[in-house]
Amino acid sequence: MKFQQYKKEEYLNLPDKPGIYKFLNTNNEIIYIGKAKDLRKRVSSYFTKTQLENRKTYRLVSEISKIEFVIVFSEFDALLLENNLIKEFQPKYNILLKDDKSFPSICVTNERFPRIYSTRRIDKSKGEYFGPYTSVKAMNGVLDLIRELYKIRTCKFNLSKKNIKDGKFRICLEYHIGNCLGPCEGLQEEVDYLEDIASAKQILKGGIVVVKRTFQEKMQKASINLNFELAQTFKDKLEFLEKFQTKSLIVNQKITNTDVFTITEGVKNFLFINYMKIENGAIINSETVEVTKRVNESNEDVFRFVIFDLRRKYQSTNTEILTNEQVEEWENVIISQPKIGDKKKLIDLSLKNSFFYKKEKISEEEAKTPNQTVLEILKKDLGLKSLPIHIECFDNSNIQGTNPVASMVCFKHGKPSKSDYRKFNIRTVTGPDDFSSMNEVVARRYGRLKNEQLPFPDLIVIDGGKGQLNAASDALKELGLYGSIPIIGIAKKLEEIYYPEDELPLLIGKRSVSLKLIQRIRDEAHRFAITFHRNKRSKLSFNSSLDSIKGIGPRTKNTLLKEFGSIKRLKNSNEKELINLIGKSKTNYLIKAIKKGEL
Repeated sequence: MKFQQYKKEEYLNLPDKPGIYKFLNTNNEIIYIGKAKDLRKRVSSYFTKTQLENRKTYRLVSEISKIEFVIVFSEFDALLLENNLIKEFQPKYNILLKDDKSFPSICVTNERFPRIYSTRRIDKSKGEYFGPYTSVKAMNGVLDLIRELYKIRTCKFNLSKKNIKDGKFRICLEYHIGNCLGPCEGLQEEVDYLEDIASAKQILKGGIVVVKRTFQEKMQKASINLNFELAQTFKDKLEFLEKFQTKSLIVNQKITNTDVFTITEGVKNFLFINYMKIENGAIINSETVEVTKRVNESNEDVFRFVIFDLRRKYQSTNTEILTNEQVEEWENVIISQPKIGDKKKLIDLSLKNSFFYKKEKISEEEAKTPNQTVLEILKKDLGLKSLPIHIECFDNSNIQGTNPVASMVCFKHGKPSKSDYRKFNIRTVTGPDDFSSMNEVVARRYGRLKNEQLPFPDLIVIDGGKGQLNAASDALKELGLYGSIPIIGIAKKLEEIYYPEDELPLLIGKRSVSLKLIQRIRDEAHRFAITFHRNKRSKLSFNSSLDSIKGIGPRTKNTLLKEFGSIKRLKNSNEKELINLIGKSKTNYLIKAIKKGEL
């Protein structure tokens, strides 16, 4: 599947944070909106083999051209934002998905003494609908909150004035357990009931702050009238609301209708600006934009223009704006830069969205840079005459001069060519002499290529500073190849690039793709050398002086070492003991070796 591999890079870069995600098609139209406790896990689940076996999910995924997301503080915030965005954009797959079923909504009926219940069938003649909810669990959480705060009837009786007056209905168990106040027998006034319904609608719209304020006013009024039992009831409801709110962003009722803008600088002249629209303490819209700053244009000029533009786009009339940078205020709008508290949390959340958007854009640009372009940048940075399609890199490895080895790795077209990797056992050098070791392996490698008339690399990279580079250059001089093959050294400490016969190093930008390629090649050579050295050291640790004795094979050696435990105890053993263990002929070979001092 062609699109699946392409999308994998996108969803793996998503944050493991709560938020909402948007799938867009090639026409930049939103085709699906969802919420998630963990954005990366949720979005990646669409691309699993099991999900793609579902025909409708497959169809959705096949249309995805782009993935956008908004980070929020909690799953409840994601739910509110998701519902607002679904209402605004009406994505087609939010209806077509889920096995021919529409998402559930909450209905507030338009009958006398309205009921509140969940349903998948939308019939606007029956009442007002809130949703749709893509999470049944989240929807039930909201319903449980409403039922805890208000006494809403669950029966389906027609509570007309005539039916109640005629005593057609009797109170049920819900009344006796305190979940209903008995409007079916006229025990609750319609005005009081409708007041509760109005507050419940506020919660369904995300206006928890408004409901909270109402409870506070009623509690104070009951307390003034010395009705402490009623005041305690409202206090309990307030505490329940606050407990529910701890799952959400709202931590301060002063944060009601506010716009949040943050600006982040990108590479070159790019700026990233995030906007969050807050109404009644809930995020109802969020967008991050990338803009280019012109020459002689300040960040504040760009920031101010984008603030105007985004407020106009989302029809915001909020009189408070929170920002992370100073912006000149204008009429009827207060602009502030909070440093602490809940408003600062909103700034941090907005910045988090900006940073992730910036990271995503940078990753996209790097992904678009083909290996050929990276090699062209490397050619330019190093001042090479030709494109370094074939690069070879050398590294040494030893521990205090023991078991010295070297490695050569080969990259072609910017990718490892592992079949061309080579290992070298150092033959002519004793002790810890990296310079001589480098001279030997470079001479052996290119002496062989020269003798066999094989092609030389376009660039040689030496892992090390001036010393190792000079040793490698001397080897090329002896072969008559110096000057015909470009050679550089890379020093680990400051990642400086050295040229032969040049005292001053070249410094390439730490974020440059060309330096990253050189570092990758150098690290691969180091890994290959370390692995070779470790394997060789492990193998030699099992060697013994018995290996060089004629007539003593591996099985006999193991028998002797198992019996005596050490060479010293073996030398102190008697001939009869050895004959009984390994036989007379092998004992004779062993005794001769001991007498000659070979053991």
